[in-house]
Formats: sequence, C-alpha cells, structure tokens
Amino acid sequence: MKSLRLMLLLLLGLLPLGALAAPEFTALRVSPPSEDGSQTYSVTLQVLGFMTAMTFLPLALMMMTSFARIIIVLAILRQALGTMSTPSNQILLGLSLFLTVFIMMPVFDRAYEQGLKPYMDEQVSLQQALQTGSQPFREFMMAQTRDSDIGLFAEISGAGELDTPDKVPFSLLMPAFLTSELKTAFQIGFLIMIPFLVIDLVVASLLMSMGMMMLSPMIISLPFKIMLFVLIDGWSLVMGTLATSFYV
Repeated sequence: MKSLRLMLLLLLGLLPLGALAAPEFTALRVSPPSEDGSQTYSVTLQVLGFMTAMTFLPLALMMMTSFARIIIVLAILRQALGTMSTPSNQILLGLSLFLTVFIMMPVFDRAYEQGLKPYMDEQVSLQQALQTGSQPFREFMMAQTRDSDIGLFAEISGAGELDTPDKVPFSLLMPAFLTSELKTAFQIGFLIMIPFLVIDLVVASLLMSMGMMMLSPMIISLPFKIMLFVLIDGWSLVMGTLATSFYV
C-alpha cells in the first residue's frame, strides 16, 4: 500500500499542478434535487487527475523500476530451456513483479520517507514532495544507466552536454534507462543461453551421426536441459543474479 501511494504521488507530478491545487474547480457541478428526489454530484478535477494517473501505473512500473530487465531475462530463459509456454506468462509476470518489489523496496522506503510522508503530514507542498520523492528513483535509474545512452539521447534532444546527474531531466533519463536495461537484459540472457545451446548442438550432432535425421533434437535435448537446470539449482541462481545485478 505504501508503494502504491508513492507511485501515485509521482504520477500525479505529471499532471498540471494548478489543477491539483484547485479542487474547487469541478468537472460536473451539483444540481439541485429534482421533483423525484434525485441529485447529481460533482467530480473535481483532482479526482479526475488521480484516476487518470492510475492508468499510467503499469507504464511507470516498466519505465522506472527493475521490471523490464527481469521479465526479459526470464523470457529468454524459458526460450533457452525450450519448454514453450512453461512457465506460463502469468507465472513469469508474477515472478517479475514480486522480484521487482523486493529489489525496489529500499527505493520505495526512501521515497516514502522523503516525499510522501512529509506531504501526508502537511509539512511540505505537493511540488516539494514530488521533487524529494523522485530523487531516490533518479539515483536508482542513474546507477543503472550507461553514460553513452544518456549522451545519445542528449544529442538527439539537443540538450547539449550535461555536467552533473542532477541536470539530466526525467524525459531524457527514462529512455536512456530503458535502453540500458535492454542491453543488460540481453547480455544476461546471452550468458544463460550458452550452456543450453551447447546441449542442443551435442544432441543434434549425435542424432545426425546415428542417422536419426527425422527425430527432432529438441525432444531429446529437453530432458537433459531440464535436468541440468535442476541440478545446478538454476532458479535460485537466476533470481540471485538478477537481484544482485542492480545497484541500489
């Protein structure tokens, strides 16, 4: 719940602050009771902004957290094993989501203490809470982002040279962060696929040498790949590697 409220606070920062600070403006006004006793109620722009921000939660989850790297690596692992749809997409999404929460919890806690809690206690304004609450996310994203990717998008946007990390805007940091995450995810996936590829090559060579060309190598190599993955405690290795690959 604390993490959800924090993400909603950050998403509200994408909305005009004037609309958030003026709840007296209404999208629908209250009408007097009619003869049958019915009455219509107003919906403030603040509530509309809040409901709109909720639709951006999945986007923020992918763009500002470790979710993208995790789900890509797990998808490559499933492809390397050759188990087709096992584990299912729902299981992979669940694993990615819970591992993301585990990795991002220190960032969520810092952002809550620095931004959301003072705002809920009415100690700071919404704008100040957004600035301080987004700082832990900025530090996390900067730690995972390559300087070359930041330079690439800075050159594309015409922002020029950025001397310090504080001068990197969120609009530039987000695509650079995602690009770096894609690179890292494919590098990890490549290393994971190598031992399974070796098994496929060995099995295919043996079948061809025995003249069994009509037999699919995938059918024969699948039990060996699963056995190897289980013997080395593969799930623990993959999850541990993903968890420690982030700099928090």
